[in-house]
Amino acid sequence: MGGFHRLHYVEWGERSNPEVVVCAHGYSGNARDFDDLARALAADARVICVDFAGRGESDWLATPVQYHFGQLLADAEALLAHAGARRVHWIGTSMGGLLGMLAAARPLSPVKRLVMNDVGAFVPLDALQAIARNLEAPARFASLAAVEAHLRATHREWGELTASQWRRLAVHGARRESDGWRLHYDPRILRLLGPLPPGLGLFFWDAWYRVACPVLLLRGERSAVFPADVARTMLAVKPAARLVQFSGCGHAPSLMADAQVDVVRNFVREGKDKATWREPRSSSFPASSWTPSPSSPRSRSSGSRPPAPSPT
Repeated sequence: MGGFHRLHYVEWGERSNPEVVVCAHGYSGNARDFDDLARALAADARVICVDFAGRGESDWLATPVQYHFGQLLADAEALLAHAGARRVHWIGTSMGGLLGMLAAARPLSPVKRLVMNDVGAFVPLDALQAIARNLEAPARFASLAAVEAHLRATHREWGELTASQWRRLAVHGARRESDGWRLHYDPRILRLLGPLPPGLGLFFWDAWYRVACPVLLLRGERSAVFPADVARTMLAVKPAARLVQFSGCGHAPSLMADAQVDVVRNFVREGKDKATWREPRSSSFPASSWTPSPSSPRSRSSGSRPPAPSPT
């Protein structure tokens, strides 16, 4: 495990609201990918958007091999303990959706409703290879405009975004340094995606069989990461699960378009009480993931600090 490290998150809505939503980003994403969705959900719930280790404002881990799902799930458990959240709605894009499925499959899981955005119980090898190629990027960018141009290319399958949404992705997806801008994640996370061992892909069917909570599956109509036949098989296994397909996008729907936000909000809203909305708070706390069930955080929430530098 990765030992002690600081995990950052952005929180929306009232902390006293017993309805808690966790938003979990994709492999190279960050908490601010969910700003539009979180703002809408905060009318009904406390929304916690996490930066997983090595991404956004969270610390980088000592070695790239520590960025495995066991580590990220342990961090999520620490986050829920820190937040005092016993039961949560989990909304995950790509990697975040897989983490949500794995968490929901556990005994006594805190996940009471699950949204899996463009990912399923099987991820084809060629799709993983495409993700790895898509993550290749220059070490530095000369300007924020150059960062935005790069993200417009690598996130082209997200669908139609507004100019302000693209700019926001660039602002939160990059960090200013003395010699330019760099993407806001540890570049060593790419090592886990290549070269990939020979095989068909990644199988998570055992976890899917064990998920007992209500599930909403979202799929981009052109997605290669979440093939249509995988979605159909998941529904055959769990007929109570729902599938919504969005046109005009591939991997993955941005969850920024109004129609996409409405679908997720309606799923989460079922049977929930109203709460008031307020501006997001940016917080962080020291996470200890050396044990699967970490104790309460050792210190109170603190303001954002830069991630620990890479040991390379």
